[in-house]
Amino acid sequence: MEKLKSLNIKSHLLTAISYMLPIVCGGGFLVAIGMALGGTNLYAAGLVQGQFTFWDALATMGGAALGLLPLIISVGISFSIAGKPGIAPGFVAGLSAIAISAGFIGGILGGYLAGYLALFIIKNLKLPAWARGLMPTVVVPLISSFIAGLVMIYVFGVPIAAFTNWLTNVLLGLGTSSKLVLGLVIGSLCIVDFGGPINKTVYAFTLTLLASGIREPVTALQLVNTATPIGFGLAYLISKALHKNIYEPEQVENLKSAVPMGVLNIVEGVIPIVMSDLARALIASAVGGACGGAVTMVLGADSTVPFGGFLMLPTMTRPWTGLLAIAVNVVVTGCLYAVIAKNKGNEGFADEREEEEEPDLEDIQIF
Repeated sequence: MEKLKSLNIKSHLLTAISYMLPIVCGGGFLVAIGMALGGTNLYAAGLVQGQFTFWDALATMGGAALGLLPLIISVGISFSIAGKPGIAPGFVAGLSAIAISAGFIGGILGGYLAGYLALFIIKNLKLPAWARGLMPTVVVPLISSFIAGLVMIYVFGVPIAAFTNWLTNVLLGLGTSSKLVLGLVIGSLCIVDFGGPINKTVYAFTLTLLASGIREPVTALQLVNTATPIGFGLAYLISKALHKNIYEPEQVENLKSAVPMGVLNIVEGVIPIVMSDLARALIASAVGGACGGAVTMVLGADSTVPFGGFLMLPTMTRPWTGLLAIAVNVVVTGCLYAVIAKNKGNEGFADEREEEEEPDLEDIQIF
């Protein structure tokens, strides 16, 4: 167990996901904007000069970036494990995962394989003094890339592809009740740490499904991230109607940026707001997220891009399903938090109505 902990498997995955997120954001926004304005993702067919529009180009650029997610996660994991010498083997392992249709799972496994292999070579391969300068740029990348690529293709390729196909078939065959449960789980788990490690772990799982053509889970996660900050904004309005003061003045100011950030699918802006009443905020977020995730899965909101907030809606087969999921999430989160949040009132200030203590006349002395 101690040996397994020393590998820091989870830490390397979360590091790689943090590297991958800007690429997902950039590619996702390009696809969302391009397709929203009439473009088509021509990544598979290729762009032929004179036969595509500007919006086709945007959608295709973003689609190309998102199509390389197995490569990106593989390089990120390998780099996190072995540093610069891990980049080349991670790149080869990720390309091999794409070539054998091993998908996102293959990219993750290839990253670990390449990274730990490169690290093993660095620690155990002894070269003469004159050749040591070649280790990080030639020896380690060459040997680890060679071995990692072959292992991915000839050893891991078939079982990973088989597992991916099995998982895809199982999820495609889910009934309404099973989709409801899956939506509840994804929606509640992805928001409990507001973009932290749990969110990123669930995100990795949903990206695995996206690579297999199943769009609803990652759509559920992203719509929950979009709706939650807006829900806390709604809670402010509801609390005023209930004559409650649930936010400090600085938190009200934070809402002015957190809500627009939520519209664009950035949930971290709400963290300063929820920290003052964390337990109740987590309850409201988890319940709202579960409801939003369930609506997404049951109605089949299926964004073609894994990021973008409201920009995801035009890429869905039925945009109204995503809009309804956001609305349900916002209303549940906002109403629940407005009701259960602590009423701060004039906490921290003296009660202006409190009468001053009467002076004791017997204590007055006249000299």
